[in-house]
Amino acid sequence: MDLNLNSEDLAFRDEVRAFLKDKLDPKVAEKVARSEAISKDEILAWQKALYEQGWIVPNWPVEHGGTGWSVMQRYIFDEECAAAGAPQTISFGFSMIGPVLIAFGSEDQKARYLPRIRSSEDWWCQGFSEPGSGSDLASLRTRAERDGDEWVINGQKTWTTLAQHADMMFCLCRTDPDAKPQRGISMFVFSMNTPGITVRPIRTIDGGTEVNDVFLDNVRVPADALVGEENKGWSYAKYLLSNERFGIARVPQSKYQLKQLKNIAGIQLSEGAPLIEDRDFRTKIADVELELKALEITNLRVMLDVRQDGTPNPLSSMLKIKGSEVQQRISELLMEALGPYGLAYQPHANDDTANTPVVGPEFGAMLTPKYLNNRKISIYGGTNEIQRNIMTKAVLGL
Repeated sequence: MDLNLNSEDLAFRDEVRAFLKDKLDPKVAEKVARSEAISKDEILAWQKALYEQGWIVPNWPVEHGGTGWSVMQRYIFDEECAAAGAPQTISFGFSMIGPVLIAFGSEDQKARYLPRIRSSEDWWCQGFSEPGSGSDLASLRTRAERDGDEWVINGQKTWTTLAQHADMMFCLCRTDPDAKPQRGISMFVFSMNTPGITVRPIRTIDGGTEVNDVFLDNVRVPADALVGEENKGWSYAKYLLSNERFGIARVPQSKYQLKQLKNIAGIQLSEGAPLIEDRDFRTKIADVELELKALEITNLRVMLDVRQDGTPNPLSSMLKIKGSEVQQRISELLMEALGPYGLAYQPHANDDTANTPVVGPEFGAMLTPKYLNNRKISIYGGTNEIQRNIMTKAVLGL
């Protein structure tokens, strides 16, 4: 989107571009452009560069290490990072549990965990979904029972993203089985090295293993692992999920993918001419580009609202719905543009151990698993159907 930037914003954009040119590994940027998996070490190296620059948690209050950027500066930073091919930071610490601890955690928890989140010393995972408790998260059955100075946790979490790499988990557990479902849940934070935790990978449709089952068998955590008040975890979870849904819009990443789509359509031939010249396909691109423009404007408006009143906006559900639909639509058009090249599929291309080059300039080997992986975007973080229910209540008041 074209914006009239003032001199301060233009200077900030130049600063961001200079930082990216100096600190972003060109090999990593090339992997992002080719939709190859980025390893944990590569992500940590990028996060370290952001941390040393003081830019790792721009969404946090300044007193906890935030940047104090304006909405426009946040927008510029995200745009420039996506355009340069910077890998996405892992959001579980920075955008999810970090803000929850700032808002609801004890002073000891803030002092203990926030510095380690900022420095990426701790890699976090999210223990929310369970078998039978996904969209209906309030039905979760993992139990936490008080035993002296400890809590004993038993249950199973599933679809736990990157648990195989995690040092820490933030976890929802039922602490009052007799209360109404939403009122008997508490949130805990604890080490993944605690005895009794077993991680088992789940092979997904794209061939990757980024999600896992996590089994919790008599896991003993200290009393101060409880975040905030007992049985208030549902409120903290709603706060956290609102922040997560805000990030799922991924406007800069969709703009990057749209540019990639146009480039591929300019290369691929249809009846002897570039596909981009086909009127029907051009119309499809125009349609999704208009949807993305509208999403971008709405995203900026919601960002401004969050900054003004300090709380997540329920319209984050709308961003999640439309953002996931736009991402899926672009990936569908990429597959349509690739045609038979989309069959050049590397089933483990999203594993961080993959080292298989893209087959030819058509990008099919890596884009096909990305297309398959994107099917989940409208499910995680609360399904789009659930988001519509949230908006019906919180926005329309029905």
